[in-house]
Amino acid sequence: MTEPRHKVLIANRGEIAVRIIRACRDYGVASVAVYADPDADALHARMADEAWALPGCSATESYLNIDKLLDVARRCGATMVHPGYGFLSERADFARAVIDAGLLWIGPNPQTIEQLGDKVQARKIALQAGAPLVKGTADPVADAREVEAFAREHGLPVAIKAAFGGGGRGLKVAWRLDEVAELYYSAVREAEAAFGRGECFVEQYLDSPRHIEAQIIADSHGQVLVLGTRDCSLQRRNQKLVEEAPAPFISEEQRERIHTAARDICRQAGYVGAGTVEFLLSRDGRISFLEVNTRLQVEHPVTEETTGIDLVIEQLRVAEGLPLSLTETPAPRGHAIEFRINAEDPGRGFLPVPGAITRFAPPSGPGIRLDSGVESGSTIPGHYDSLMAKLIVTGATREQAIARARRALAEFAIEGVASMLPFHRAVLASDDFINTFRVHTRWIETDFAESLEAQVRPFPGREQPLTRAWIEVDGRRLQLGLPAGLLAAAPTAQPVVGGNEPGTADNQVSAPVAGVLHSWVAQEGQQVAEGETVAVMEAMKMEVSVLAPCAGKLQQSVRPGEVLAAEAALGMIR
Repeated sequence: MTEPRHKVLIANRGEIAVRIIRACRDYGVASVAVYADPDADALHARMADEAWALPGCSATESYLNIDKLLDVARRCGATMVHPGYGFLSERADFARAVIDAGLLWIGPNPQTIEQLGDKVQARKIALQAGAPLVKGTADPVADAREVEAFAREHGLPVAIKAAFGGGGRGLKVAWRLDEVAELYYSAVREAEAAFGRGECFVEQYLDSPRHIEAQIIADSHGQVLVLGTRDCSLQRRNQKLVEEAPAPFISEEQRERIHTAARDICRQAGYVGAGTVEFLLSRDGRISFLEVNTRLQVEHPVTEETTGIDLVIEQLRVAEGLPLSLTETPAPRGHAIEFRINAEDPGRGFLPVPGAITRFAPPSGPGIRLDSGVESGSTIPGHYDSLMAKLIVTGATREQAIARARRALAEFAIEGVASMLPFHRAVLASDDFINTFRVHTRWIETDFAESLEAQVRPFPGREQPLTRAWIEVDGRRLQLGLPAGLLAAAPTAQPVVGGNEPGTADNQVSAPVAGVLHSWVAQEGQQVAEGETVAVMEAMKMEVSVLAPCAGKLQQSVRPGEVLAAEAALGMIR
């Protein structure tokens, strides 16, 4: 058996790491997984040809640690690096470090990532390319007062957006002037936590728009192809939940304008690799450029299903310097819909719910594809995002895809953690989605009337980090990582998800979700009203507000930075 011509280090985890491992097998190259302590037994770590540890629990210690990743690449003999999506996928410094280490970077060049990753510069490129755009600030704003001034001049609502962000994080929409300051500082916090930079700019926000995007792929030989459109309008807190291709209920003129703008923007930027150009489509038919994501998208499978193209293999080809395997935009074949299966409880306001999956029974049959990073027995850590799997359903028509999706979602069973399954089933019973297509980016918050029952949420088990110890084998010092529970006497085995045990007092300020207490909004001893936000928690890369259960004076019992179990006591209202 011949040695694979390349070895691909996958600088990611979960579902997308599994997806890339499969593409590597199909393409005939070796795959190398990396894993943080909570992922030591994760599916992606077991599926890859090799798996290497990134000691630590938090993303900062592991999947965001460039030095650790490059050290693994050197030690394992990797020749290519695929960043997946999220984490370091849109970090130009990571791409540059990979290239400087003599490795092939599977993505756009660092200069392109910098240009388009800076949303302010991306707007300028879009303007130069003649793409449609709403009014926005030419540069990042200095403070909340500048946001207020823009809103007074151009009107509400306005979008406060992380200049170096993406994926809906660091994006806040202000509908009233009196909420601008709070939302601006929240956007800055989210941007700093997710991307390491908090600069934000402002632009007009189209009320109740649809979210339409174009998938592009470009090689180093001058080919820039648009592989069709997707509709990603079903979102909560600017995070996509349902996506479909091709985008339905748009005119051929609108489709062609989106294709042309996407192609022109990428040519203007000298784009090479896979990427997505995103647009908003207003109710009156206006199209406005939103941003370019310089990476593979979570929703890429619906494009694969409707074009017959493996986008990850195309990424590998482009990184090797080969031309694209196609020379023109393919006509779409059928219709595909993707449902994100997150560990979230829609009956509790889409709160993320980490924990252990006791049963994971996905559907199968005609037109069904499942991209999953979990299985029965897997654990969903609280340190990363909530995506478990993606259900992709394809049919000859949108109507057939919807019928198959209903059947598939009825078959799907997940136990042990809450999931998005009840929400997806409700969406497929909504006329707004099925027939009239009145969905928009805030449809869930404003028009989704279905009352979903909160799912059973057992008190979460405590995540145990690995206990690490040194041993010597033939004079060589090696490090062992063992599950902490295996060594009952191990003094260093400390729980990661901690905090006080859940209380029952009516005046207890409780953690709505397992996560980290980011900050107190109300001060110790401050008089607060019932329902007022008193603190902010971070869980699975999202900010979650902590509300006062009643009126009174706040008494704090934990400090910012502490990791807490769901329903743990943060304080009391006296």
